[in-house]
Amino acid sequence: MITDVPEISARHLDAQYWIDKTDHADTPLLTPKAIEHLNQNTFKQQSELVQLAELPAQYAKSQLLEMINKVSSVPAYERFFADGRQLSEKDYTRYRNNMNLDGLKQSNTLRYALVTNRTTMRRFPSHDKAYNAEMDPDIDRFIETGLFPGDALAVLHQSKDGKWLLAQAYHYLAWIPAEDVAIGSKAQVLGFRQTESFVVVTGAKVFTNYNPELPQLSEKQLDMGVRLPLLDNHQVDHSLYGQNPYTSYVVSLPYREDDGSLSIKPALISKNQDISTGYLPFTRENIIRQGFKFLGERYGWGHDYNARDCTGFVSEVYRTFGILMPRNSGQQGKGQYGINQHFDANAAEQDKLAAITNMDVGDLAYIPGHVVMYLGNDNGKPYVIHDVHGMSYLDKDENYYKGILNGVSVTPLLPMRLSESSSYVDKIYTIKSIR
Repeated sequence: MITDVPEISARHLDAQYWIDKTDHADTPLLTPKAIEHLNQNTFKQQSELVQLAELPAQYAKSQLLEMINKVSSVPAYERFFADGRQLSEKDYTRYRNNMNLDGLKQSNTLRYALVTNRTTMRRFPSHDKAYNAEMDPDIDRFIETGLFPGDALAVLHQSKDGKWLLAQAYHYLAWIPAEDVAIGSKAQVLGFRQTESFVVVTGAKVFTNYNPELPQLSEKQLDMGVRLPLLDNHQVDHSLYGQNPYTSYVVSLPYREDDGSLSIKPALISKNQDISTGYLPFTRENIIRQGFKFLGERYGWGHDYNARDCTGFVSEVYRTFGILMPRNSGQQGKGQYGINQHFDANAAEQDKLAAITNMDVGDLAYIPGHVVMYLGNDNGKPYVIHDVHGMSYLDKDENYYKGILNGVSVTPLLPMRLSESSSYVDKIYTIKSIR
C-alpha cells in the first residue's frame, strides 16, 4: 500500500487484525448496571453535564442574560467570512439584535423539545460561517456540536426572527435551528427515551425506510449512538405505510407538526441496517468494530460536513454501549470520570511512554484540542484510531513532513506531531480508561 502515513500497511486498516491481536476481546469490561452507575457519577462530577429533568421551570431575565452572554460572546480573536472579509462590530451587533434580548421577560418559562433532524448547535442565531486568520475552510468557528433525532432539549429562549432557539442539551448550551426540533410537554420529551424496549444505531449512519405517506420520516438519517423506542409489529397492526413490518424494526420517531409541536410516530428501519436491540456489550472487540465503522469518514469540526470531529467520534462509539461523555476534548480530558492518569507540563517522557505501554483497547489519550483512541500494539509500537484534521511527523531523514488526514484514520501514536518542535506524546496530559 502506497501512502504518506508513516508505519501503515493494509493490515492496520482491518478491524479484525486488531481484534485477533487483543486478549480477552469478548470479555465485558462493564456490566449494564455498572455503566448506569458510571453515567450517574459522570453527571455528578462534570458540571457541564445537565440533567434536563432537574432544571427549574422558570428562569429570571438576569439568569438568561448571563447564559446568552456566555454562549454568544464576541470571540477574543479576529474572525473572517469565507470571502476574506473580517467580521466587524456591525456583524456582531446584527447577531446580538437577533438574540431578542428585549423579548426576555422578568420570568421565562422553560419549554422542552425533541430533535427531529440531524442538526448543529451554533454560537450565534445565524448560519453564517466564520474562520480564523488561517482561513481553514474546514473549521467553522461558529459551529459548536451536532445533535441527532430523539435528542432531548430544554428550550430557554427564541430569536427575534423566530428561526432559532437557545437550547440546553445534556452536554451543551447553544443556538439551534427551530425547524429541526419539535416542542412538546416535559413528560413527552423526557419520557421518549425511557422505554424498556429500544434499539441503538450501531452503524456509522443508517436510514429509515422510504415512506410515501410521511416524507419527514422517509429515508431519515440516524447516526451511531441514536437510541429509539422499539415497537411490536402488532402495535401497527402488521402494516405500516403500506409495508409489512416483519422484515424491519418498528421504531418511534419524533415528528414536527406544521405548527412546530411534537408528535411521536412509528417508522420502519430495515433489518439489513446496522442496528442493535439494546446497547452493545461493552467489550474490546466491540470498541474496535465500532471505531472502524467510521474509518475514512471525512473530518467534520463540530459535526460539520454531515460527519464528526475527534470527540464526536469517541463519544458516538461509546454511546453504542450506553456511555455518556462531555462534549469537548478539554472537558473529557480534564474530567474525573473513568480511570485517569494525568500529566503536568513537567512530566517526564519516559513516564508517558510507560503509561502508553499499559494502555488497553479503547483507552483515550488527550492532547490539547484532540483525543485518540488506543487500538493495540504492533511490532512494539502503539497504534491509535482518531478523527483528525492534520498530520505531521519527522521522516526517516529527520525532516519535518506536513500532510493531511482530514478523516477517521489509523496511525502509529509515537511519530505523530503537533508541530516541528512537539509530538503528540510531548503534549499528552491525560490517559483515560472508561471503567
